[in-house]
Amino acid sequence: MASLAAAQPPAPRAAPRSAALGPSRSGGERRTNGPLAAQDTQSRSVDLNHIIALLQNSGSKDLEKEQLKTLKKVVKHFENGLPLKDVARVTEILNLCAEKMNEQEAFTEPLCELIKLFGLPFQKKKSSDELNYSNDVSQSIAQLGYLMRVPSSQVKIQICKSIVSFYNMELPAKLLSGYQPTSPNYKIQMAEAGGLAEALVLSLALVENQLTEKLWVLKVLQHLSTSGISCGQMVKAQAASRLCLCLNGADPSGQLVFRSSDILWNLLEKASKEEVANQLRSLECVHALKKVFVDITCGFRHSDYQLRNDLLVIATLLAENPAVPMIESGFAKVLIVLATCTEVKLPNPLVKGFKLTYSYEDFEMKKLLFNVLGIFSKDPSAVQLLSENHVMPALLYYVKQNQKPGFPDWSAAQYEELQLHAIAVLASVAPVLVDKYLSCQANTLLLVFLEWCIGQDPFFGQGNSFHGTGGRGNKLAQMRYSLRALRSVVALYDDAVSINLCDQGAISQLLDILKYAADKSKEEEGTVVLEIQADILFILSVLCENDVHRKELFRCEGIGMLIPFFKMDPRKLYCGLGHNCLLLSALDCLWSCVIGCYIAEDSFIEKQGIFLLLDLLALKEKNLCNIILGILVEFSDNPKTALHMSIWRGKKDQTAANLLIQLWRQEELDLGIRRDQYGRVVDTKRPIATSFQKQQKVIPLPASCPSFAIMEVSESIRAKVYSLFCKLGFENLPGLSTKDFVTLAIIQRYIDFKIGEVWSEISAEIKEEFRPVTSDERTLKLISEVSENTGKTVVALQTEVLERQHHQEIQEEKKTYKEIQATHTQRELVNKSCENFLTRTSNYEALKKAKVLQETLIEASRSKMKIQNGPEHSTVIPKLHTTVDAT
Repeated sequence: MASLAAAQPPAPRAAPRSAALGPSRSGGERRTNGPLAAQDTQSRSVDLNHIIALLQNSGSKDLEKEQLKTLKKVVKHFENGLPLKDVARVTEILNLCAEKMNEQEAFTEPLCELIKLFGLPFQKKKSSDELNYSNDVSQSIAQLGYLMRVPSSQVKIQICKSIVSFYNMELPAKLLSGYQPTSPNYKIQMAEAGGLAEALVLSLALVENQLTEKLWVLKVLQHLSTSGISCGQMVKAQAASRLCLCLNGADPSGQLVFRSSDILWNLLEKASKEEVANQLRSLECVHALKKVFVDITCGFRHSDYQLRNDLLVIATLLAENPAVPMIESGFAKVLIVLATCTEVKLPNPLVKGFKLTYSYEDFEMKKLLFNVLGIFSKDPSAVQLLSENHVMPALLYYVKQNQKPGFPDWSAAQYEELQLHAIAVLASVAPVLVDKYLSCQANTLLLVFLEWCIGQDPFFGQGNSFHGTGGRGNKLAQMRYSLRALRSVVALYDDAVSINLCDQGAISQLLDILKYAADKSKEEEGTVVLEIQADILFILSVLCENDVHRKELFRCEGIGMLIPFFKMDPRKLYCGLGHNCLLLSALDCLWSCVIGCYIAEDSFIEKQGIFLLLDLLALKEKNLCNIILGILVEFSDNPKTALHMSIWRGKKDQTAANLLIQLWRQEELDLGIRRDQYGRVVDTKRPIATSFQKQQKVIPLPASCPSFAIMEVSESIRAKVYSLFCKLGFENLPGLSTKDFVTLAIIQRYIDFKIGEVWSEISAEIKEEFRPVTSDERTLKLISEVSENTGKTVVALQTEVLERQHHQEIQEEKKTYKEIQATHTQRELVNKSCENFLTRTSNYEALKKAKVLQETLIEASRSKMKIQNGPEHSTVIPKLHTTVDAT
């Protein structure tokens, strides 16, 4: 073998005895004080190098006996465990024994005894030994896998037993003095590092016709497959296909299938599922899996039921990979027939001998089979099988009310879980079997079932399964999955389905259910109730779209039920329960069920619907703005819409025009459109081109493909804002600032700028491939100049607005200055009056002068003409004793 050491010259005959026994320093035998001291002495005295050299020799019978005797002493010496430092040399001895065994069977037993030592815990002197000797130990353990090539059943079985003991480590009765066992998982880690799993998978080919040895190898692989690292190594050795092909081998005990399936399951779970599926994708492998599954399905033991379910899980995981030939092998048909045989009850030779016992294992199998049906529904090539084998009637069997609390076959909880699972799978199967869906009157069954869901019949749902979430003590889980099934079919936009539903009064019934769910959400708001409401709104949207009569039916009750959704607390949009999705569904329903029917539109507007939409728009939520603006544009054809928009006032008395302009500016900022600090146009040639458009190279496109300029119209909100201003008008808009008017000048010429953009693209495309004739070139240049002049005109208008605003600000500043000046003048006069008053009250001479001045002024004010016989009025108050001027 490659790992064998190079041959060394033989030692003298006396050497083996002295090396094994260890002579004392005086020439006699060494004495010890006890068994531990004796073990320590042996540990120091064993010369493994000498033993390796001895085994490398071959020749006489005496040498063979000496070799066997020495091997027994080695086994005896390490009966309590191998020290880590000696593992590599003992492995070399193993390899030499394996070579000897090919010629002399007498070495079989010593070889097995040496292999048994690897099942004991390794011994370490220091904690660092585990790391220091990890390379040697990992290679030695990997060597055990290579020794499976030895043509001896006894050796192979012993190797497997020793490896199994890695996972069931028992400490020996005695420990070497100064040593301690390695950590429990040390050997497992070293087996992973050495790639033992890969070697053992390859050894399966050596035991193909040896059942006992094969079962032992599978037992070891079963243990190894609990590790993801080992699973990866096994997959590398094509373990999946090797195991699958040996599933149908003769084995009365049943261990072969049990262990192989367990390993396959671990490989699918812990290794690369795609790689495992690729290894099992051969027709031969799938046939083998199918055969063993069919055989085990007819079993009657409890272990058979468990094994059947394990194989079914593996088949389910394989069915998820479209490359696996489940249909070609006939395995898919077996599974589909098995899934429907108890509900349809039609004889089929594929399931002959199968009997449902209604045990827990059968319950698990039923759920697994339903799951397989859902997987097959995603494969177009399986549609015919699903149709031919009565899958639709089998699933619709469960679309009925629970008749009584207990069933003779399943318990109430089990039946409810199967019912919910079946209806959940119906949502996947129905869209691919629409004809069967309609022929089985599935719409009628679902509507009747939904009627029961909102009825007053007492029912206490268990709600103890995945599909029963939120359904404990109520029928919400049944309602949720029934509506999901309806939604999946309605989403096909199939006229036959829609007509069938509407003819049965589905619109009115769905509105009743929506009211029921809305009342439930007031009691307790959860994801289930929100999903139910969103699904109903979507179904109504599809049913009423493009049909005025259905919109009129919806108007009666539907508009009043839509209004509360638009009054939703904005904080709920961020709670993560699904309010965001519900609001979008409500907006979609408004668009599909109201717009286009004038009676319904008027009813919505009268209920202040436009105000509510503008309130939502004022939130400036990116995912809501586009759809709300689109709805408002559609509503703008109604003359009442513009009036309501002009009346609306938001926070801080914000107007609709101001809100739209703010949205425009934010959109331009997001699109990277250049504007100066005042909001004016910078690039007059391409005033509204986005940064993305400017980065694009000229790409000639066919006439059927829209250019970047055209695509931008549908992706941006600017076209919608422009459309709304066309209805509101561009003049006499209240609540706008100068900055708003600057932006409004751009909005007003949006369509002209967009036309210029399109012509610019046309011109660039033409010049990329052709040289236009003189007249065409002149025309293109003229169009370009017109577009640029439009940009310059807008810049001039914006500058005029800014200058007017600047002039107005200056005038207001002057007016304010004059007011301040007048205030200062008045204050000075008041101050001067106060000073004069103080002077008169504190200075008598000043008072006399003031009095004289007063009399002079009075006299000057008198008329010069004397009135005959008129009275004389004195200006002096007699007996006045104050220094304050009485006047």
